[in-house]
Amino acid sequence: MVQVWYMDSDDSDQRLEHKREPVTYVDLETLYKKTGVEYFKINADDYENDEVLKELRRKRGYTYEDQITCSEQCLPDYLNKLKAFYTEHLHTDEEIRLVIDGSGYFDVRDGEDNWLRIEVIKGDLIIIPAGIYHRFTLDSKNYIKAQRYFVGEPVWAPHNRPADNMDCRKAYLEHLAQLSKA
Repeated sequence: MVQVWYMDSDDSDQRLEHKREPVTYVDLETLYKKTGVEYFKINADDYENDEVLKELRRKRGYTYEDQITCSEQCLPDYLNKLKAFYTEHLHTDEEIRLVIDGSGYFDVRDGEDNWLRIEVIKGDLIIIPAGIYHRFTLDSKNYIKAQRYFVGEPVWAPHNRPADNMDCRKAYLEHLAQLSKA
């Protein structure tokens, strides 16, 4: 099961857990209300036939998918790619990731600009909303294989912080305000 916690401010090895002391875990409902991030458990061994994933793809219009493997052996220009993934950024489209194998961390900012770390493992699917500041890193196992889903052709452009004047950021902040009222 996915775990989420508030991060400390230690800037040592990004692949470590970085749990704030005292440790403050966040449940999935609170994660959604504070960030808009959605979570689903998927059968990673048979994801093509998983009914939850089929329904998500249908409802949200995911028409394109690919797979990425992040490890030193499989990812060209490994160190620079990890650095780019860990740079705080946002996207104009939501980011959908299903972990097929391995593990890693997605870090997202809450409405008060605190980092929340989401540990993802095999079978975890997360949807990171367009306009949220976030980043990704491997954990100390240095390996993840993930299925990526898109509406139409993929848009790969990260917009590094600050990007507060972008329409997707403004729309995200409006959505976040509505979530906090719910």
